[in-house]
Amino acid sequence: MRLLVIGSGGREHALVWKLAQSPYVSQMWCAPGNAGIAQEAVARAGLPVDCVNIGAEDLPRLLAFALETKIDLTVVGPDNPLSLGIVDLFQKNGLRIWGVNQKAAQFESSKVFSQKFMEKYGIPTAAAGTFSDAVPARAFARSLGKCVVKADGLALGKGVLMCANAAEAEKAVDEIMVGKTFGAAGARVVIQEYLEGVEISLHALCDGTTAKFFPTSQDHKRALDGDLGLNTGGMGTYSPTPFLTDMQLADAAKKILEPFMRGCAAENIDFRGLLYPGIMLTKAGPKVLEFNARFGDPETQVYLTRLENDLVELLEASVSGTLAKLELKWKPLSSVCVVMASGGYPGSYPKGKIISGLDAANALSNTKVFHAGTVLKNGQIVTNGGRVLGVTALGKDLKAAQAAAYAAVEKIRFDGAHFRQDIGAKALQ
Repeated sequence: MRLLVIGSGGREHALVWKLAQSPYVSQMWCAPGNAGIAQEAVARAGLPVDCVNIGAEDLPRLLAFALETKIDLTVVGPDNPLSLGIVDLFQKNGLRIWGVNQKAAQFESSKVFSQKFMEKYGIPTAAAGTFSDAVPARAFARSLGKCVVKADGLALGKGVLMCANAAEAEKAVDEIMVGKTFGAAGARVVIQEYLEGVEISLHALCDGTTAKFFPTSQDHKRALDGDLGLNTGGMGTYSPTPFLTDMQLADAAKKILEPFMRGCAAENIDFRGLLYPGIMLTKAGPKVLEFNARFGDPETQVYLTRLENDLVELLEASVSGTLAKLELKWKPLSSVCVVMASGGYPGSYPKGKIISGLDAANALSNTKVFHAGTVLKNGQIVTNGGRVLGVTALGKDLKAAQAAAYAAVEKIRFDGAHFRQDIGAKALQ
């Protein structure tokens, strides 16, 4: 099979790395890819993965490339091409592609759509209001006081503002709706009650009728230790978490996945791809904070290092509607991913800083450094994004995996590098 992976982040590096191990794959391309992806090779043929200089949102050029190169399966990593309708476009042109179609992508591209869907189909979530006018939005935010204000559209994982009181809530509404901090994504907002509890990430592979849950993981969204600082796209993650037993996970599937799939059937939404609900474990049980419609980043890094199945087989089953026949298998190990970010992230940050120590880190056992924001310049790998690397390690338990990941982090250097030192700490308390 000839595969094309779309995207350039840590999630896409993990997808390429895992897909390249499949005996089904003879050749692989990634558009646009990054410096780490360009170092991967297809196991079966030993051929390097080719990075193609086409942006993930350049749908016409991606289509032309896939047709010309006779791609057998395209795998979409990021949310933007999905919400732009890449799956519909490729299918219309007779190409096999994995990812949700444009209608299903609304679960992520519109928080208003998602909130209304959850309320309609009885999926446990926070009490909320949706607004397209700042005046009633401010009044509702004031009435809640402590709340969460979310831009409706896609905002690179940063369009969610946590507000401790009414003044902060009003300021958040003004920033998003009046100041247009997130541009057109903030034309509408969802304002939710502030849920207390432990937040975890769930993932489920779907094929239109069947959905299969992955084990639990926990992302660390805030930039600084102790969950302080600004919201980011994710500073690290680990799997599994100790917060849900197998029985509780099955119960969550019953309360969240079943009504979700039922609702999709009723609304004529053919959901084939990856459903990623962010969950708050409250005293009243698990509640959905929001839905994403693709693999999480950095969750993908810990899931795919633990996954025993051939990923090509799983994605093929998701596309063809035969997921019920497959069983997901996981290594009985823990995986930890620590994100090394550029100085200044999630605000503005410099690029082009030389990265050293990558070979030394990758040489450690059960360790893989996934590249997110890197590029090759004059023969050297340099920084090219906010989140630069996802340093990932497996261990017999969480403590061992955590120690291994941080041992690898210590070997890597670039000017201004910052990372959280408490990834996985909540589970070890």
